[in-house]
Amino acid sequence: MRTQLHTAVDESTVRQISEELGEPEWLLETRLEALDALEELDMPDVIRTPGRTWTNLYDLDYESFVDPLNAAEEKDQEGPDEIEVLSIAEAVEQLPDVLEEHFGSVVDPQENYLTALSTALFSTGTVIYVPEEVDAEDVAIRTRMNSSSLFNYTLVVTEKSSSVTILERQSTGDADVEGERYYSGIVEVAAGENSHVQYGALQNLDDDTYNYTLKRADAGTYSTVSFIDGNLGSRLTKTEVSTELNGDGAETKIVGAFFGRDDQHFDLDSKVWHRAEHTTADLVMRGVVDDVARSVYEGVQDVGSMAWDTNSYQRENTLMLSDESEADASPKLIINNHDTEASHSATVGQVDQEDLFYMTSRGVDPKAARDMLVEGFFVPVLEEVEVEELRNDIQELISKRLDE
Repeated sequence: MRTQLHTAVDESTVRQISEELGEPEWLLETRLEALDALEELDMPDVIRTPGRTWTNLYDLDYESFVDPLNAAEEKDQEGPDEIEVLSIAEAVEQLPDVLEEHFGSVVDPQENYLTALSTALFSTGTVIYVPEEVDAEDVAIRTRMNSSSLFNYTLVVTEKSSSVTILERQSTGDADVEGERYYSGIVEVAAGENSHVQYGALQNLDDDTYNYTLKRADAGTYSTVSFIDGNLGSRLTKTEVSTELNGDGAETKIVGAFFGRDDQHFDLDSKVWHRAEHTTADLVMRGVVDDVARSVYEGVQDVGSMAWDTNSYQRENTLMLSDESEADASPKLIINNHDTEASHSATVGQVDQEDLFYMTSRGVDPKAARDMLVEGFFVPVLEEVEVEELRNDIQELISKRLDE
């Protein structure tokens, strides 16, 4: 099955975007190859069971809302002087070798239909480059979408024995845009030897926006990559957060939190590939669904045949606040090496009625009691969020949602 792009999206569209950014020929060719590949590519993988596809990406009306030449945004990006935090156009001029070496090295531009679409049409983004032995904090990226579609690309490169903490936020701006919207974000992290990357993201797009994001890291020898992914906005979110542990002694932690209401749909993937010796992974996800909202979670721990002395853990918990909400979880272990410690778990349930009765019997208002139980449910995952500012932002949005 194929989807339909707007008739105005063609080679001339891609060439115009590339020319406005002053891109080199190799990047233009990468874009054009991705555009040509759209005819043959499928949508990202989703969980399927007999008679049911849990997330249907083919029915999205791309023809009506993908309009890359009219992309508009408000973007703030800042960081300490010791590192480079550049727009795509600036990176083309100032870091051409870094961009050419790492663009598409972690996420295949033609991995699926939506990655190819993003590669062909991205017009905004950020390149973060951390030199050897530099420790950097307080890198902030704020993107406010003010158009019917926006394609964003982020590249993070850390050299040997460096570290960086990044906080990214996506929201919808105040521009008067009618109808549905589409936001796409690709994030590639190339973590050099003995480097440490913390990448926190908070998505709070409006309820008319469809959202596709893919964040993936290549973790080198003795490097550590931590992803924190918060999802509260959008009508439909399809997202993957993943790490390839390609260097001996590499580690990753992937922490996720979500809160769905009304008819929101979250399809969330956490994945790790153990490809080297002495690697460690910890995947943690917690979320809440209310009204007729729906969540789908897939967690994959893939241990390769050469990944000796591996430790890999996964935990996912979803709380349903209404009888009409739905939540599904599919944790997976793929083990090809016997020298492995690995476990996975997933739970789906409703608010404990005994806890609720205990609180209300002691004079707590029923809504206040439920809200307190929901906030308490998120505590274990929020304790995993090392970036205090992001933790506070997520807590504030959860409290605001409970008050609505």
